[in-house]
Amino acid sequence: MNSVGKTLKAHTMKIVLVLVVIFFWIMTRGSSILMPANVTALINQNAYVYVLGTGMMMCMLIKGNIDLSVGAVVCFVDTVGAILMVKKGLPVPVVMLAMLGVGLAIGVFMGWVIAYLNIPPWIATLAGYLSFRGLGTAIVNGQTIGIGQCESYLKLFNGTIPGLFTIAGLNGMTVVIGVLSCVLIVFVQFRDRATKLKKGYEADSLLSVVIRSVLLCAVILFFAYKLGLDKGIPFSLVWVAVIVLIYNFIASKTVLGRYFYTMGGNIEAARLSGIDTKKILFFAYLNMQFLTVITSWISMARLSAANPNAGLNYELDAISACIVGGVSAYGGSGSVFGMIVGATLIGVINMGMSLMNVDPNWQKVVKGLVLLAAVVFEIFNNRDKKKA
Repeated sequence: MNSVGKTLKAHTMKIVLVLVVIFFWIMTRGSSILMPANVTALINQNAYVYVLGTGMMMCMLIKGNIDLSVGAVVCFVDTVGAILMVKKGLPVPVVMLAMLGVGLAIGVFMGWVIAYLNIPPWIATLAGYLSFRGLGTAIVNGQTIGIGQCESYLKLFNGTIPGLFTIAGLNGMTVVIGVLSCVLIVFVQFRDRATKLKKGYEADSLLSVVIRSVLLCAVILFFAYKLGLDKGIPFSLVWVAVIVLIYNFIASKTVLGRYFYTMGGNIEAARLSGIDTKKILFFAYLNMQFLTVITSWISMARLSAANPNAGLNYELDAISACIVGGVSAYGGSGSVFGMIVGATLIGVINMGMSLMNVDPNWQKVVKGLVLLAAVVFEIFNNRDKKKA
């Protein structure tokens, strides 16, 4: 019974996500929220949350630090890119490199101010929030710059993988990628278990590995089926998948990842053990702005424009995704895939309430309560761990 309780606690948000999907599936008369077009929209509308949430998680691992500037930086970088692309007529690759250069320069400055001048992160990034939102609005005089004519750029971030052929009425490439992803997941799950057993480490039981593999494959095939019925796999999902897999590997399999968790547990102990804590903190905020640039590329393509409202509340969405997904508000614990669950849960709640025509103000109330509930759950969960 104790083992069952621990398992339920470890997967609480995943269970909640499933229950919320079922609730809105019933409330939208059994189909609306799971329609192929809505599944595609859920991915496209929340791609920025997944990308920013990945960077925000790395910052939050270090004593719960956050970056309030990311939404404003998206606005600023977007306007720079749109001006270079539309008004200056520069090639798309050159514009993307310029946007990356601007974002990295901001990241270097933010990282230096926070790590080496010891300015509290929330103060430094709040200054960035105000400054870059103002700059982004000022350089376009509050006007929107459309980029609809830049088709190659739009396809790269807002298009879909070509179908080329069909299988049982589904987009063929979507089916193939879905099946290959399942094969890869099963291989990795069993390989990791075999490696742990070979080295004498504690490993999950064969039954738990089989169940986990089946559930993961079921989720992937569900999305493949729904996307296959629509336009296929969006390129935004490809960008998100690549980023999530890379950063999950960094966080769970590398020395750098262990440094982040160690600093979150006790930053002074980490420093005394030989970790260059200033360099790690600097990297966290440089990395945050790198992912902010990728978010800018995705955001500008989805809107087909750069405007002063771009990136509005992005930082709050990213922080909320992390907290709801189990990233500790105090640092030291959390995972990339947990953040993905949190972001998806918030995205489903947003879409479900919109389909039910819930007043936007009440939608904010619900999201606030969900965030508060996640923090309360973390507090009680930590108390139970200490008692144990």
